[in-house]
Formats: sequence, C-alpha cells, structure tokens
Amino acid sequence: MNKSIKPVATHVATNVAINIARMLATTFALCCLGAGASLAENTSVTPWAVDFFDDFDRFDPANWQDQLVFVNGEDHCYVPDNQFNTREVSNGTLKLRVVDLGEKRPCDIVSKKGVRHPDTQYVAGRIASKNRKEFVKGRWTARLRVENNGQRGMFPAWWLLGAFNDEPPVQEPDETVCWPMYGSGEIDIFEHHGDGGPDHYAARAIKSNGACDDGDWQALMLVQEASLDDFHEYSVEWLGDDIIYRLDGAEVYRNEGMADALSEPFFAILNFAKINDALMSEDWVMEVDWVKHEYLP
Repeated sequence: MNKSIKPVATHVATNVAINIARMLATTFALCCLGAGASLAENTSVTPWAVDFFDDFDRFDPANWQDQLVFVNGEDHCYVPDNQFNTREVSNGTLKLRVVDLGEKRPCDIVSKKGVRHPDTQYVAGRIASKNRKEFVKGRWTARLRVENNGQRGMFPAWWLLGAFNDEPPVQEPDETVCWPMYGSGEIDIFEHHGDGGPDHYAARAIKSNGACDDGDWQALMLVQEASLDDFHEYSVEWLGDDIIYRLDGAEVYRNEGMADALSEPFFAILNFAKINDALMSEDWVMEVDWVKHEYLP
C-alpha cells in the first residue's frame, strides 16, 4: 500500500462531494422545509454512503490487527491474539479488557524510543485498522458501551491516528511521521478517564504545536455527559471546513476550520488502557457492537 498517493485525489473528490451535498441540502431546506430552515438542522439529507462496516461476528484480520505499543507510561502490557481474553469476540460484539493476572510477568513491548515496558500484572487489548482500513475524511462511527465505568485508572478509547505515524507496527516505508505532526494527527471520538468519575467522555482533536511529541490536549476538547453503561453511537465527521462530533447522531461539538489541518488518511483504534497504578475492582470491559466508515459519494 502506497499511502502517500491517497490523500490528494481522495481529498479533492471529498471536497467536491461535500460542496455538492451542501448545495443540495440547502436547496432542499429552502424549497421543502421553509426559508428559515438551517442546514445544521437538516443534516439527514446529506447522502452518506457506507464503505466499511464491521459488526464483529468474528475477528476479521482483513479489518484489524493487534497493536502492541508502550505509550503514555501505561501500567498494562498489550498482548496479541486474545491472550487472557483481552479482545474476545462473541455474540456479535467485541470485548476489549484490562485483566489483572494477580502477579507481575515480563512484558516484551518496547517504546519507539527503545524503552522496555516494566514487568506488570496487568494485560490489555488494543486493535487498529492500520494498513487495513484507512480513509481520508468522511465519517467514522462506533456503537459501544463501558460498564462499571468511573473507576480510577480506566482509560478506554475509540479514536483515529494519522496513517503515516511512526509507532509500531511500522509496516510501510512512509510510516515515518512523529505524533502529532501532519500525517500523524490524532482525533479522539470517545475517551473515558475514570479518575474523573462515571458517565462522561472526552471528544477532541489534538492541536499540533509544530514539533514531535508536542500536542495540546485541551484546546480543542469537549467533555460530554453520557450514560456509558448503555450502548451509544459515537461519531466524528468532516463536513465543509469543520470536524463535527456526534452522540447518537446529534452534534455535541465541532472543531471549526480544522478539516484541512487533519486531512491525512486515518486508521481507527479501539483500546482499553490502564493509565495509572490504581488497584482494579470489578471487570474492565469496553464492548463494541459495530464500527463503520461513511463517505459522501
């Protein structure tokens, strides 16, 4: 896969399609819904089409791979192949877990700077669509829930990372860009930090400050209340100049004017992290019903 040629043609086609769709939607709003109807109130007329859908009847290696990384000083060790039941697929859903093994064991994962993860008693699951399903712009959605949320150290997430990112696994010659520079940008669609209590999540784009490992996590962030024990649809979409975040289809936030700043191809990540050394209680599970990507034809 030569990702370096994908952004230009797809980006141009997407922008043309967006402009056409917006004109059609505006015309429809004015002639059929009344001159006072706004485009924002009638986004349902935008003709999104599905080009990727996974309902997790099985774990499909054509869509996902385990991503074994050591970042953010996380307390767990990511493991592959559903070891210790960390990425179970059953009854039509994906379950990503953090599991307490009760005693420390070696972790062979090394950070991109060569630091080996210390021994740990915690293991976890993380999957990515890297070099499987990568898209420029469009709309990403996942239907998921996190029961027993709000526990200290919990850090489950549904997010996107630029396809030229230089973190493992490095599988293509163009995967050389450090986070969060263009080509290695980050968009968090759903991120729950249990230290802040239950029933909330963050949605945001990471603002690049122009250097490797220098990103602003707060400038473009929303913290949103939601009943995380229940299934909800969490989305991000590029529309016109903006990046729009949705909860069950309703807009909750937008990064105005950021669409072109984050126009590289992105892959999707689902993971459950343990962000500090707090003791675990109850089960830590993020259950995912399905994931899809849509585009404007």
